[in-house]
Amino acid sequence: MLASTLVLIALLCAGVLIKVPYAEMSPGPTVNTLGDARGEPVLQISGRKTYPASGHLNMTTVRVTGAEYRMNIVEAVYGWLAHDSVVVPHDTLYPNGKTEEQSTQENAEEFSQSQESAKVAALKQLDIPVATQVVVSTVVKGSPSEGRLHAGDVIKAVDGTAVKEPDDVAKLVTQHRPGENVVFTIVPAKEAAAAEKAGRAPEGGEKITVKTVKAPDQGEGEAGGEGRAIVGIRAGTDHTFPFEIDIKLADVGGPSAGLMFSLGIIDKLTPGDLTGGTFVAGTGTIDDAGEVGPIGGITMKLVAAREAGARYFLTPDDNCASAAADTPDGLTLVRVKTVEDATKSMELIRMGKTAGLPSCSTG
Repeated sequence: MLASTLVLIALLCAGVLIKVPYAEMSPGPTVNTLGDARGEPVLQISGRKTYPASGHLNMTTVRVTGAEYRMNIVEAVYGWLAHDSVVVPHDTLYPNGKTEEQSTQENAEEFSQSQESAKVAALKQLDIPVATQVVVSTVVKGSPSEGRLHAGDVIKAVDGTAVKEPDDVAKLVTQHRPGENVVFTIVPAKEAAAAEKAGRAPEGGEKITVKTVKAPDQGEGEAGGEGRAIVGIRAGTDHTFPFEIDIKLADVGGPSAGLMFSLGIIDKLTPGDLTGGTFVAGTGTIDDAGEVGPIGGITMKLVAAREAGARYFLTPDDNCASAAADTPDGLTLVRVKTVEDATKSMELIRMGKTAGLPSCSTG
């Protein structure tokens, strides 16, 4: 018995001391986009009539262990056995040695972009015009554009040709050979920001000349065998909204709240309740066109939603199979592909015609 006890103690000590390359995901907090967070409304709209909204449109989150945290064997086994957590390889959450700081920064950028797209998708769904312009998203350090172009500058034209999409910029720049000049017509970031704050599209423009260089990842390329020409910027899009929409939510990252933000904005800008007073939760990325994309940690979000009291869960189409395989009791999954799909499903829920809801299946 003494020997067995000593072996058991040794095994327990080993289980606690030996670290394994795994991380844990667990249900995180849910937040009602129609309500308050830390004492202030999550959605704040000014310059446009809004309407009271009851019920819940909860976004859902997932908690993850930090990049520096290393689980021991006991924690890993417990996580594998528990229903309300998932143990995954550490590199799944932090690939290529990504630090927690890098992950946090990336999540913050994705969260900010999801808010922007959520606003655009919501207003388009309501047929409210939104002005869109091509902007300098980032400037590569040490590139020809550094000091000449700046993040936030609005790109009106390249070599006199108007640009309407970010891809237009690259196409026009790569028509040059390395060493040639490209003329950008831009509205400086400060002027563009002032115009956006005033609710009008940026006007005017000044010409900035930038000399191209050969792309470092190219040998011989398209332009006469001399390599692909670049100027060292990444183009993106920005929007001018006809009124102010602020999303106030701290300590949340990633793009997966986009769908629920869109629905919250739609609810506040239209008479009546989108939910009919029902507790609805959900998840899904969103793009400017209102397309709903898949997310990670779906099973953990289902648990979080049900524990918060949700009865229906808006589920991205691409997540439906995995969600249907492990749905908490009392939670009805509703399959969505677009914001329009979601609003139609909300109408069915509000009217009590839930038999017609698009469902998820494991097949």
